Amino acid sequence: MILNYFIVVIIGLSGGLAVGSGLVAFLTVLGIVPRLTQLTKTKNYIKFYEWGVVTGAVTGSWFSLREPHFQFPSFLLIIIGGFAGAFVGMLAAALTEVLNVFPILAKRVGVEGKIIYLLVAIVFGKVIGSLFHWMYFLDR
Repeated sequence: MILNYFIVVIIGLSGGLAVGSGLVAFLTVLGIVPRLTQLTKTKNYIKFYEWGVVTGAVTGSWFSLREPHFQFPSFLLIIIGGFAGAFVGMLAAALTEVLNVFPILAKRVGVEGKIIYLLVAIVFGKVIGSLFHWMYFLDR
């Protein structure tokens, strides 16, 4: 019985280390934290950004294991959702910037001089798609 628990603990730690290492490698290769501090002109606060990423990863892991249920008012959920969306948006933006996705896509589609329209279309599509998902699928 104790051996079974020990094996589960070892497997869980191994999986967590593998996924955590992959996340750190992903964030390091993309250079998200230094690029974000460069864009926001807050290089003096880079340690806070790094600790924020670490704290967020640990907290998210803990919540995914425990599945707590909270009773928050709607306005607070809007604020939390805004921060979560900003994080995902900045992560996606960093990925596309590093990989030069937009210039390549604009060249392939044939709108090289109008990349701003491509960005606006992608942003509005993402926002409308997210709102549709939240209003249609999650209320049922």
